[in-house]
Amino acid sequence: MARYTGPACKLCRREGKKLYLKGDRCVSGKCALERRTSAPGQHGADVKKMREYGMQLREKQTAKRYYGVLEKQFRGYYESAAAAPGKTGDNLLITVERRLDNVVYRMGFAMTRRQARQLVSHAHFTVNGRKVDIPSYQVKAGDVIEVAESSRSSEIFKRLLGQDAPVFLIPAWMEREKNALKGTVTRLPAREDIDVPVEEHLIVELYSK
Repeated sequence: MARYTGPACKLCRREGKKLYLKGDRCVSGKCALERRTSAPGQHGADVKKMREYGMQLREKQTAKRYYGVLEKQFRGYYESAAAAPGKTGDNLLITVERRLDNVVYRMGFAMTRRQARQLVSHAHFTVNGRKVDIPSYQVKAGDVIEVAESSRSSEIFKRLLGQDAPVFLIPAWMEREKNALKGTVTRLPAREDIDVPVEEHLIVELYSK
């Protein structure tokens, strides 16, 4: 399974915006982007004028890194989005938002998308009662996402129960039962439900050249 294994904080510095790849660290004083605002590398501090292609490329890289998707798969998502009815940019973001690893993260079962991807790959979750170990699995409206019975004794999930459980802001297109390791996709997300810091029309312009 292809995946990025390098320093996560370097990606945020390269894009110049928080991608929330390190969980609690991203909202603490240890955030690398707050301590070093320049891009990584020997010439990272140099101020460069961004041209049209550069802006388009940066938006695409931001989206890819935000969701933890590599180029080949992301290009496939774009081609599917372009072939579907509606706005290509909206379709693209909705497609990556429907990934199972993203849904697991959005429901608060993982601290980061990277952790969610690992948990899904290790078959810690079921969809409608069946174990699914494919992070890119596309959820549908009505799907019930639940921590597998055999995984509930793990400390990773036990911390999500009880009075001291962390509080997560669940998106409007899904719901999670209180004090339960179970959530439901009530509907498919709309563009206004997705808080990704990208301008998707620039991604469409880049790929459509």
